[in-house]
Amino acid sequence: MKLPPVAGLVYLAFLLFVVLRLFRRPAAGAVDYIVAGRRLTLPAFVATLVTTWYGGILGVGEYTWQYGVSNWLVFGVPYYLYAALFAIYLARRARHSEMLTVPDFLEQHYGRPAALAGAGMLFVMTAPAAYVLMLGVLLNFATGWPVWVGVVLGTLLSISYVFRGGLGAVVATDKVQFVLMFLGFLVLVPVCVVRFGGWEFLRAGLPPGHLQWDGGLGWQAIAVWYVIALSTLVEPAFYQRCYAADSESTARRGIFVAIGFWIVFDFLTTTAGLYARVLLPDLADPVQAFPALAARVLPAFWQGVFTVGLLATIMSTVDSYAFICSVTLGRDLIGRWRAGAGEVVAEEPSLPLIQWSLLATAAVAVGLALAAGSVIKLWKVLGSVGTPVLLLPMLLAQAGWRVCGHRVVWSMGLAAAVSVVWLSLGHGGPWLGVEAIFPGLLTSGVILLSGIRASARRS
Repeated sequence: MKLPPVAGLVYLAFLLFVVLRLFRRPAAGAVDYIVAGRRLTLPAFVATLVTTWYGGILGVGEYTWQYGVSNWLVFGVPYYLYAALFAIYLARRARHSEMLTVPDFLEQHYGRPAALAGAGMLFVMTAPAAYVLMLGVLLNFATGWPVWVGVVLGTLLSISYVFRGGLGAVVATDKVQFVLMFLGFLVLVPVCVVRFGGWEFLRAGLPPGHLQWDGGLGWQAIAVWYVIALSTLVEPAFYQRCYAADSESTARRGIFVAIGFWIVFDFLTTTAGLYARVLLPDLADPVQAFPALAARVLPAFWQGVFTVGLLATIMSTVDSYAFICSVTLGRDLIGRWRAGAGEVVAEEPSLPLIQWSLLATAAVAVGLALAAGSVIKLWKVLGSVGTPVLLLPMLLAQAGWRVCGHRVVWSMGLAAAVSVVWLSLGHGGPWLGVEAIFPGLLTSGVILLSGIRASARRS
């Protein structure tokens, strides 16, 4: 499938317009750059959250093509659940705090060393490697360019407008990308139903395992994603959007509205993935399930619209996570390290560091993407390491439990080390039949909970 020039040029012109507009009126100050001046209304909040959190569109197609309806139980239900818990218990608190980043929260509760350790982990977790890999795959499919060329060009294009405008630029593009991501699948799925039939057609053509709740993988392969999805409770994009909302109610209501849109979109993408499996049973690379299906069933113009929709879905996540990653590196790591113990991070001097950290972020993301080669692998590895490091320290602080900052730093370091070693011993599968995230969480829990008991005895 080649991307029709009209659709691609229109989308490129839109991004160019955003860049030129921002060079005329860049963000003014740290609050404006990092949290869009805390002015996000409900529609803007929903649009940017929905698009940012759904950049793994080709990974969803890959998983559905391979394992069927279990996609909904892996990449849908657990994230709805934890997003709802975030909305109920954390969204208002986050907006009320008036903070700018997650490491600010860690420093307030545990001190500077814990903030630096947490920022280091966040930098690795939020590097948009999986998403720039999808950009490369999509551009390869649409244009024939080598994957590495698509990865590099897509990454540079995604960060170009963020450099000048910060979160405001991300939100401005997300409003259009929100429409495009839904438009593509609202065309593709009905066309498949009309041309080939509905549920009976799918049931007759799918492998039996594709209609089983676990996709034939077993309960642990599904359960591990429910633990990985706990990362939602420490998700920096959620916190950043809540920090940027115009009110506490916008932060809370916006997440619930976003969950509704995710449910609709998951229905569309899972259905499309099932049609891809039936119509393209010999597909060489399942990551290409969605663009290959569009090439199979849509006329040229709508292929272009669908491809632009996929491109917008992915880029809306690349720009957001690249921005969070650069803020983490420039302000929360380098800025904090320069400030020294007990000193407040100087906001305005940190802005150039954040901007130039975008280039370092792009380099890390490109390197990880080309080294890993698999979207699902990247998600699983980063989630298995990052969640044990941050989950319990964040939740304990939110709950008001007091733990020594040095103990928190030890828990972060050892939980990361255990998870990484466990992954390395697995050689492509879970070592001893246990996923790496579980020993990592156990390590963090033992260190932190013993610290709580020790604090209680001292008091």
